[in-house]
Order: sequence, then C-alpha cells, then structure tokens
Amino acid sequence: MKTLKALSWLAVFSVLACTSSEDNGQSDSSTAEYKVLSDLAEKTKITASALTKVDSFPRNISEGKTNWNLVDVKDWCSGFWPGVLWYAYEASGDEALMKDAIRFTLPLKEIAYKPAENHDVGFMVNSSYGNAYRLTGDEEYKEVLIAAANNLVTLYDPKVGTILSWPSQMENYQYNTIIDNMMNLELLFWASKNGGGQNLYDVAMSHAEKTMEHLVRSDSALYHVGSFDQKTGKFLRGYTHQGYATESMWARGQSWGIYGFSVAYRETGDEEFLKTAIRLTEHYIDRLPEDGIPFWDFDDPAIPNAPKDASAAAVAACGMLELAGLVEEPALKEKYEKAAESYISKLSSSEYLSGDTNEALLLHSTGHYPHDSEIDMPIIYADYYYMEALLRLKRLKNP
Repeated sequence: MKTLKALSWLAVFSVLACTSSEDNGQSDSSTAEYKVLSDLAEKTKITASALTKVDSFPRNISEGKTNWNLVDVKDWCSGFWPGVLWYAYEASGDEALMKDAIRFTLPLKEIAYKPAENHDVGFMVNSSYGNAYRLTGDEEYKEVLIAAANNLVTLYDPKVGTILSWPSQMENYQYNTIIDNMMNLELLFWASKNGGGQNLYDVAMSHAEKTMEHLVRSDSALYHVGSFDQKTGKFLRGYTHQGYATESMWARGQSWGIYGFSVAYRETGDEEFLKTAIRLTEHYIDRLPEDGIPFWDFDDPAIPNAPKDASAAAVAACGMLELAGLVEEPALKEKYEKAAESYISKLSSSEYLSGDTNEALLLHSTGHYPHDSEIDMPIIYADYYYMEALLRLKRLKNP
C-alpha cells in the first residue's frame, strides 16, 4: 500500500498566509494543500481497485486489520464510500476515480424506489447520487435523487410534524426522531427546488422546526432521540441512544446539529435556525478538549481515558465552514473558519491520518460506544466528511 505522508496543516496555512504568487497574486504554496488531497485521492484509487463487488461497501476496519469490512446496499453507511470516490475525483480530476465512483453509486439506485425503512435514505443517496449529479449534471442521477426524496417523506407524520427516524425502534421510543435526521433534510430542500415539489420543502421545514423545539436543550446540547405520542403529536421526552446519558453531550450528535441547522438556515432563511446553529457551535467549541478533537461523549466520566471521535470533528469542521459562509459578523466568520481549519489540521496529522496502516484515511472514530460497536477504529463516514472538509477548505483558500 502506498504510504500517505501526513503534512502539517498548521505549517501549510502559515505559509499560505504569508506567501503570494508573483504571477497572479494567489498563494503559490497552495501546492502543499493540493498535495494532501492528491495523496488521499491516490490512496482511495488504490483501495477502489481492489474492491470488485460493487454491491459491497466499506464500513469499518477491525483492530489489527488493513482491509475494510464491507456491508451491503441496505446498510446506512453504503453511500459514503461512493461519496468518498466522488470527492477523490473532484480533488484530482482522475477519470479512473470517476469510473469507480459511478460503479459504486449505481447499485444504490434501489434505495430510492424501495419502501423507506428509515431516515437514512438521505445519507445513502445524497452522498452518492447527490455528488454524482453535482459533478456530472447527468439527469439520470437527478431522477434518482427526486425519487429518493419522495421516498423519504413517506416516513413523515403530519400530526407529529417530523420524519420517523427508526420504525424498528417504535417499541423502545414510540414515534422517534433523532438529531442525525437533520442531515437528511438537505436532500428534501434540494429536490423541492429541482422539480420535486413544494411538499418536500414543507416537510423539511416542519421537521427542522420540531427538532429545534424539542431536541435542542436549554444547555445548548442535544438529545439524540426525541420521543413523541403518534396519536396526539405531543413530545414525550428526550433520550440518548448512542451517547453516555440522556443529558450528556454526545459528540457526533452535536456535530450533526451544527451542520444540519446551518443547512436549514441556508435553505430557508429562518433566523431561528441560524441562532440555533450558532448556539450549538459555541457550546461545542467551549467544551472541546485542548487538542480540538472531541471524546466520543463530552461527559464520559472516563475522560481523559475515553476514546476520541474523529468523525465528529470532521462533521463539525464541515458544519462550521458552512456556518462561516452564512453569518454576517466578520468576527464570527473568522472564528468558525479558524476553528474548522484547526480541526482539519489535527486530523491531517500523523496522529489521525492512517498512512499505510490500513485502507482508511482516518483513524480513531467511535460509532456506538454503549453497544460496544466500532470503538476507536476507522469508519467510512469519518473519511467522507474529512474529504468534504478538505475540499471546502480548499475552495475557501483558493476561490
């Protein structure tokens, strides 16, 4: 496996800040920034060449192993691998990567047309077909995206005002909505503007409003799960499912909220969504450990001996770069850009980059700690959001 060298992003950006090109006024040291993405794209290409079953998708890598554990199309993480390939293609322009992205994207088409089993339709289809359409403009991808959006809203209950997240968990939580579901609204907002109809926008708006009302706590942290009475629509209570405790601050959940409410504001202009995104972001920043990478839950009593979650840091970086482009105050814009940049810098260090350790890009993510699942290991959605964060930062530095 080709060795991926970890570059110091702090060093790269300090050079970017003080070096300019004599020819065009732009930073000629941006080649270092491209080098990181180029190396990641090359590693992704090598990994893809070894994967022959296009209906099997990377999910995680077990301790001591080098190769991805694979899952089928129905796994909620299935769309992230083709998404990584599309990002690698975007970073490199390598046509071979585009071909790989296409061959792993196409099997996910069935998700758009089979009855929705949970809210993850958005994660699965938007990360694959969404990036495919964004980068190619192929109308066939667009059709699948709109079909997926219409499929997702079949889980919406107007009495509750939200999309049911986990039909399989009704016994435990009654009618449930989780903070992760905020990330699936982007598919609905997009589809509503691209031929899918007003209903998709209305559902997304209602879901965001109800999530903001009931899952955002007074301490500016989030419940992972909101439970509702399906007959009356009344909010019953909040729970955790993947966090340490109901009132603790589960790191990835906070990151989903930062990103999700930023997108909701971008798509609706509702100032309450912006205020919520800022609240969640400020609370996240205030509680971070010194190195900028959160422990899996901010309130785990085992800290500092608790596992980290690189995936939460990658999602937070994407969310803060999104938010930085929406706030009007220059000081806030600079704060969120610098915060995101610092997380990306840390993730791009030898402590978190996997290098030639295994096929993944990042180490040290945590999936479902309470169920002893995916603890301190590479997980595909960490790679996906890390690549997205890098590309966002590249566009910011080199518009």
